[in-house]
Amino acid sequence: MNPTISLSLTTTVALLLGTIFLGNLTARRIPSPLAVPLEQIAPNVAGWAAVQDQKLPEGTLRALDATSYLSRVYRKDSRDLDLFIAFYAQQRAGESMHSPKHCLPGAGWEIWQHDSALVSANGLQYEVNKYSIQNAGRRMLMFYWYQSKSRIIASEYLGKILLAQDTILTGRTAGSIVRIMLPDVPSAGDEGVAFAASLIPQVQRCFGN
Repeated sequence: MNPTISLSLTTTVALLLGTIFLGNLTARRIPSPLAVPLEQIAPNVAGWAAVQDQKLPEGTLRALDATSYLSRVYRKDSRDLDLFIAFYAQQRAGESMHSPKHCLPGAGWEIWQHDSALVSANGLQYEVNKYSIQNAGRRMLMFYWYQSKSRIIASEYLGKILLAQDTILTGRTAGSIVRIMLPDVPSAGDEGVAFAASLIPQVQRCFGN
């Protein structure tokens, strides 16, 4: 057989097998609804009090394509903290939830410092993303992480790998992205970590933990 034809045939077969494999992975996905609605997350968290739950525009909701979400403003003194959680009852292997580092630049925000923070909750320590961002002279500190029933991670790339693993082993791929934004003042780092530490167990409760 001509080597070129042989290579082409091998490539075609590999692509077909890959398509079948990915199709089987998709078929294995089992939706896992929340045990507790996100709206039941406490209105008072780490000294911040909820003042408003916001509804996202229809266009944003279509792009987000989440099963449910919570967009809530908390206030402390004269400062506001924005909490956003998007929950997906099932996800597709090879995909990932919308990462703020990709979405924010499109909304006019510049990420000028990438960092991470350690958050202690339920006797464990978790690494989360911590970004310094700015838009038209307004500076904010953003924390975000990916949380499911069994894990909390910072990396979307690791999330893709674990998502494929979950799809193969259990078919259960439910997960969420959790984001906190607050004004970038000297105390913001500690306050953001404290808020995250109080929030993580509440998100776990929503998953049924």
